[in-house]
Amino acid sequence: QVQLVESGGGLVQTGGSLRLSCAASGRTFSIYAYALGWFRQAPGKEREFVAAISWFGSNTRYADSVKGRFTISRDNAKNTVGLQMNSLKPEDTAVYYCAADRDYLAQIYSTWGQGTQVTVSS
Repeated sequence: QVQLVESGGGLVQTGGSLRLSCAASGRTFSIYAYALGWFRQAPGKEREFVAAISWFGSNTRYADSVKGRFTISRDNAKNTVGLQMNSLKPEDTAVYYCAADRDYLAQIYSTWGQGTQVTVSS
């Protein structure tokens, strides 16, 4: 079983930057077996995909709404995945969730962190 813990959320002005980080762990956990991703959920909206990175980091994919502004990365030696968010907009305000799944292309991942709040003020 994988456990995920996010950090790095907060309040930022429009146009600013934030970096989210997620630490993965587990008793028999091997990070190489999992693709890692970020999803977000704004108030009154469904959870949506943001970005994902494949098992060894060779492939990434992004939602159209964040392409060119967000960058996902992973460090398998440290069991972490990060999300660098630049040029933030008020519509990026949401709770951001780190997620893991054995299927890189899954629409919804199977394991979730507790979430971290990102608020972008106008």
